[in-house]
Amino acid sequence: PAPVAPNFLLESIHHPQKNSTTMKSAIFAAAIASAAAFAPAPVAQTTTALSAFESELGAQPPIGFWDPLGLLDEAGQTRFDRLRYVEIKHGRICQLAFLGQVVTRGGLHLPGDIDYSGDSFDSFPNGVAALFGPDSIPTDGKLQIVFFIGFLELFVMKDVTGENDFVGDFRNGLLDFGWDNFDEETKLSKRAIELNNGRAAQMGILGLM
Repeated sequence: PAPVAPNFLLESIHHPQKNSTTMKSAIFAAAIASAAAFAPAPVAQTTTALSAFESELGAQPPIGFWDPLGLLDEAGQTRFDRLRYVEIKHGRICQLAFLGQVVTRGGLHLPGDIDYSGDSFDSFPNGVAALFGPDSIPTDGKLQIVFFIGFLELFVMKDVTGENDFVGDFRNGLLDFGWDNFDEETKLSKRAIELNNGRAAQMGILGLM
């Protein structure tokens, strides 16, 4: 028997205008279906670092929570506490360094000699020149500084007794200065001030260096 043409072909012969529209609609629908097949599957939203840590101490006006390097992406509380610990310690060191720069550049130095050779403290230059250059502190003096800092890092500037109330609390049951007598609002305010001063000091000592 002779082959029979499909119905839509026969209809297109008798009603070309009507079936032209039908064919276009079918092609358009097929194109949409093909595009949908390659569309990415919806991804469930996860809790971002912004929503997780935006209420933490230090996320304050005018900048608020600011993490341009993405160090807290997918981070938990342990990671956040570690970074806060490092930030506080660096801030404290830089505050001391900035104060030291201001005082020595103002002409104030420790009295007496730095060694048994009779070299006085004010005989050495300020800033980086005190560590590098022809007039810098002798190697033995630099080693003493390094060992002293290492001793503080390993045995003093840390939570030795496990009594800390917050990250960066290094009182170790000895130094208090009335801290326990402050209310919670005052404590948070003082901790926020320390964070801001430490951040400013880190930028300040970089400028002075």
